Amino acid sequence: MSLNPAQSDHVAPFRSNSMSHDSQQSAPAVLAHHVRLGILCIFGGVSALTLQDALIKWLSGTFPLHEITLARSVVAVVITLIIVHFEGGFGLLRTNRPVLHLARSVLLITANMCFFMGVASMPLAEATAVFFLAPLFITALSVPLLGEEVGLRRWIAVLVGMAGMIVMLRPGQGTIELVALFPVGAALAYALMQIVTRRLGATDRASSMALYVHVAFAIVSAGVGLSIGDGRLAGSDHPSIDFLFRAWSMPEGLEIVLLLGCGVLIAIGAYLLSQAYRVAPPAIVAPFEYAALPLALFWGIMLWGDWPDVSAMAGMALIVGSGLYVFYRETMRGRQISIRRILPRNR
Repeated sequence: MSLNPAQSDHVAPFRSNSMSHDSQQSAPAVLAHHVRLGILCIFGGVSALTLQDALIKWLSGTFPLHEITLARSVVAVVITLIIVHFEGGFGLLRTNRPVLHLARSVLLITANMCFFMGVASMPLAEATAVFFLAPLFITALSVPLLGEEVGLRRWIAVLVGMAGMIVMLRPGQGTIELVALFPVGAALAYALMQIVTRRLGATDRASSMALYVHVAFAIVSAGVGLSIGDGRLAGSDHPSIDFLFRAWSMPEGLEIVLLLGCGVLIAIGAYLLSQAYRVAPPAIVAPFEYAALPLALFWGIMLWGDWPDVSAMAGMALIVGSGLYVFYRETMRGRQISIRRILPRNR
């Protein structure tokens, strides 16, 4: 589910019109270097965040969701403050749009909660694939909320992605379709969050948006712990509901390391993804975020033996294929793509 959208940091790798003749001759090489760096940052960020998703799924049988997010957020706040300090100081945190920051935080917290409630019950790769509906939701929502025009081909791609979701929901084959609604809700909340980010990113930096979201996660998680952390609402036989309401407990040994590791991974992953979009053209690097799906599949197989069946693979292919096509059409039309970041990154 990242966090630092590219549009908040408009840093060009180089400017041809300010270069000498020799520098201009080397511009293609400079661009190629930035593209390679951007792709490496994408892979590094996606790897960190997918590993974080796997750790949270691993911990979901022992600790409640909000205890995990509190530990993660405290660590991420510390790391983000260090990054802000080296980027230019705490003056970067000033904002004149606190309401938009609040709305963005609420939507991202909702996306986070829904995604991990789904992960608690679903194979990691399937939950990740369903979450890739987010670019399609953004395309659809851009019409009523942003007044943008969406052509017939992109509407068809949206419908194909929805068909992929239905294939993965497996109607009539047990309860998995109900569980899968959690990452669907996460994708919708994330799509709305990205639309808010498009407005906010014009005036605020990625580092400030990252910090405000981490702080919001910490406040909400601590509030949940103080109000219902005793587990009085627990007792459900459903792993997703139990993950939300389980009693808080004191971690020990390796558990402490894993909880702290989640915070380190979210901070590093979000920063690397933000850097990728600062140094390289979004049209080139954004599709590489789909590397999250094979990585999620890898962790699911290695840790839980979750091999996807034919229906799951078909649904994944439809969702990812339609998302990539929407991105391709946006790029070919020469427009600024609605979603600069494909994945939610404060999951």
